[in-house]
Amino acid sequence: MTSTVPARGTHSQALGSARAGKTPKAEGSALQAVLLDMDGTLVDTEGFWWDVEVEVFAALGHTLDESWRHVVVGGPMTRSAGFLLEATGAAISLAELTVLLNQGFEDRIDRAVPLMPGAARLLAELSAHAIPTALVSASHRRIIDRVLAAIGPQHFALSVAGDEVARTKPHPDPYLLAASRLGADPARCAVVEDTATGVAAAEAAGCHVVAVPSVAPIPPAPRRTVVTSLEEVDLPFLHGLMACPN
Repeated sequence: MTSTVPARGTHSQALGSARAGKTPKAEGSALQAVLLDMDGTLVDTEGFWWDVEVEVFAALGHTLDESWRHVVVGGPMTRSAGFLLEATGAAISLAELTVLLNQGFEDRIDRAVPLMPGAARLLAELSAHAIPTALVSASHRRIIDRVLAAIGPQHFALSVAGDEVARTKPHPDPYLLAASRLGADPARCAVVEDTATGVAAAEAAGCHVVAVPSVAPIPPAPRRTVVTSLEEVDLPFLHGLMACPN
């Protein structure tokens, strides 16, 4: 996949600067950072996970109920896999199942990582204006690094994986960690998410949230704006969120 998003230096350089507290905040604006979810938000891969889960459990002799898709989407691996194990009674350990699911997902993203509509344009705009940007996902580091390689790691000052925090989404820890490493106040961060689990994490961290629902509807709420596509989200839009009442 090709991208015309301008570079801002290597991921390792940016991450080192962020950890050293040297990542600049957006000048002249209350917006200090933008924190982006990955699956279903930037890349059209939320369906990949369900497809892999269906295939893995079929090989184990079980058929997944389509209604379960809304339960497992957007959640951390341990929660989603644990739910499916309990629901099916499959004879496999959580650790073994996690390996199979990650491997199946990796096989898919090695073939293609489709961007969501508006994602490339939004990343280009954030880069062009040097807005500190982080990728914050419940996916494991091995998955995130593969996706970053496809969409361009240079577009992010840092990334936070689900297996790098003690508590991942829906807990606020991933977003609090990203804001801290960027030297940003969570209340001055805009988060873009596609699931209720991610929205809950961002709101618990005290961030302004843009919800772009991918599977299940998400209603508007204080400090939460719901849009139908990233094509509706640009830098003036994100700046405007900071003027919204708490």
